Amino acid sequence: MAYLARVLVCFCELFLDVLLTNIGLYFVDLNVAKGLVELWTVYRPLLVIRGSLCGQFFLFTIWLSSFQDVAGLPTVNEYSHTASTSELANPPNTDLFEPIEISPAVFPHLPSPVESFPPMYPSFPATYEPVLTGKCPVNFSAISPILDKTASDCSQPLASLVGNVICCPQFSTLLHIVEGYYSTNSNKLVLQDGMANDCFSDIVSILASRGANSTIPKICSVKSSNLTGGSCPITDVSAFEKTVNTSKLLEACSIVDPLKECCRPVCRPAIMDAAVQISVTQSVMSDNKNIIGEAVHVDVLNDCKGVVFSWLSRKLSSDAANAAFRILSACKVNKGMLFGH
Repeated sequence: MAYLARVLVCFCELFLDVLLTNIGLYFVDLNVAKGLVELWTVYRPLLVIRGSLCGQFFLFTIWLSSFQDVAGLPTVNEYSHTASTSELANPPNTDLFEPIEISPAVFPHLPSPVESFPPMYPSFPATYEPVLTGKCPVNFSAISPILDKTASDCSQPLASLVGNVICCPQFSTLLHIVEGYYSTNSNKLVLQDGMANDCFSDIVSILASRGANSTIPKICSVKSSNLTGGSCPITDVSAFEKTVNTSKLLEACSIVDPLKECCRPVCRPAIMDAAVQISVTQSVMSDNKNIIGEAVHVDVLNDCKGVVFSWLSRKLSSDAANAAFRILSACKVNKGMLFGH
């Protein structure tokens, strides 16, 4: 009897193994499977000892009834497949190449608004509305792009470091453009003393409000007198155009080539010739009075060169004048660096 019970147990185990292997189902209900294992573990010793065929049949009936709680999936035959050329050419999944999102937590947090930024995060001064004198007749909004460029070239962190190379040439160019813009509504190529003081103060205030260094006049050694024409004897538009060959001057300086001008200058000699022509009257008068000296003549010539720049600013657009004057100053700086003066 015991031998018959063992045979039945072996038969049931073999039957269950074949059934679970070849029935073509994958049992996904783990609870049911777990319950069957526990049930078989409990009843198997009893059935082996007692050898009850009815017990074996009863256990098989319980196991078969559990199929109502099982969900099955058909098996898929696996086969080897070689990818075609079109499949190999397909691009990879785009999900792998999406932009990486960085959490805001990785950026430095400055709790206090007055706390300075780290060295890798340079700070720039905030802009504000300047307080103007209201006595300068120049419409600064018309030359706002030039003011912005000057403020950028003369910014607070850089003005003292690159003053002679970048800031001061641009600031001098701005003053010439202001004179030229003023002369479009006047017969004068320069400003009067009182007006020059007000306009110079407004220019510095506007630049400082846009982030420029407020000590530009000291850095560049420029005063409001640079807007007055100094000791140049001719400052009227009509007198200037009668004395100077303006067509030749305008042709030479309308378009300045940055390469040719530094090697074989065209505009600079024309400006110098025009400055000499309008300064001759002062030289003759001084010679008659026997009071002229070499230093006085150099000052007059430099002041008259400023008047020539003012006339060019009157004839050229603000952008064209700014580009031409910056090229001239760059050639002067490069020449000074090359020859050590």
